[in-house]
Amino acid sequence: MNERPNGTKSAFAAAASAVGRWFAAAAQWVGRFFVRYWFFIKKILIAIVTLACSTIIIFFILRLIPGDVVREYALSIAQRRGISYDAAYEIAVNLLNYDPEAPIFTQFFKYVGGLFQGNLGASMYVDGVTANSLIAQRLPWTLLITSVALIISFLLGTAIGAFMARKRRGVANVLLNGYIVTSGSIPDYLLGLLLVLLFAYTLPIFPAQGNYDISVCTPGFNLPFIGSVLYHACLPILAYVLSQTGSWALMMRGSAIGVLGEDYINAARARGIGNMTINRKYLKRNAMLPLVTSFAVTFAALFGGSTLMESIFNYPGIGLELAQRIGQKDYFVVQGIMFFSSFMVIAINLITDCIYSLIDPRIRETNK
Repeated sequence: MNERPNGTKSAFAAAASAVGRWFAAAAQWVGRFFVRYWFFIKKILIAIVTLACSTIIIFFILRLIPGDVVREYALSIAQRRGISYDAAYEIAVNLLNYDPEAPIFTQFFKYVGGLFQGNLGASMYVDGVTANSLIAQRLPWTLLITSVALIISFLLGTAIGAFMARKRRGVANVLLNGYIVTSGSIPDYLLGLLLVLLFAYTLPIFPAQGNYDISVCTPGFNLPFIGSVLYHACLPILAYVLSQTGSWALMMRGSAIGVLGEDYINAARARGIGNMTINRKYLKRNAMLPLVTSFAVTFAALFGGSTLMESIFNYPGIGLELAQRIGQKDYFVVQGIMFFSSFMVIAINLITDCIYSLIDPRIRETNK
């Protein structure tokens, strides 16, 4: 009679022991996972906290705007559509995803819920126009001129910086130092104005504004349109290149000078390896590693555009659109573009940090 309860107890004990071993193994695996990938987990957590802080700041910027923007938008809708104010107010609240009469936490969670659904904000003045549609229309033009300019300036700057690190004396070094100081002291928008005056009016070589000539080509994948786009992009790209190359050269020069003092450079020279091989395989590759983060940060900032530069050339990018919407007091579109820009900066910085730590494992060791 007593054998069955004893057998049941032993079965329960065995099951409990198996479950305990499973939990211990799972806890050990989770611990090893966190130890091994703690660098990446920490970076992801920092990115999430940064994005949350930027979202809160952007949300409360709207609360600092004087007046009742929803009421103004509702009045505009009522006049355009010929409906009652109450109906227009409800439409405005739904379109803008913002109800000023709701509790502040309700407003915030509604705003965040809209972000998760991809709703960055609607225009207060043009029906059917949203921050999403404007970003989709304007961002490719911004990325065209800024990404091309960034690649050109990066390649030129790193080549100039490596040359200056190797040849620290001579006329060429003095001239390049003068260019770096001059380009760093002139604001990019002022440089853009000078280029417009010189190459668009004094010497009418390039167009002063616009992204293509609507009178001679039809938008599409055809040679006249592509040629017109590239022709109109020359001045903005040139302005970006002239203003950015000096900073890349300065960073590369400092990094290359540090690399030239490393033991493996001296060992390569002692083995009789030629200077060209040392410069190509040892100097540039290692000196450019610290510039990867700066390149990514600069690339991430491109998604916000340059309001002053694009306004000077009247180039229809995201920066010009942001400047125009600020002037029109189209607050919800401005809010959406600001959130998109901050999100892209944070995301690209996170990706860059992770890739850089894979390229150079010493980064993970120093950040444990």
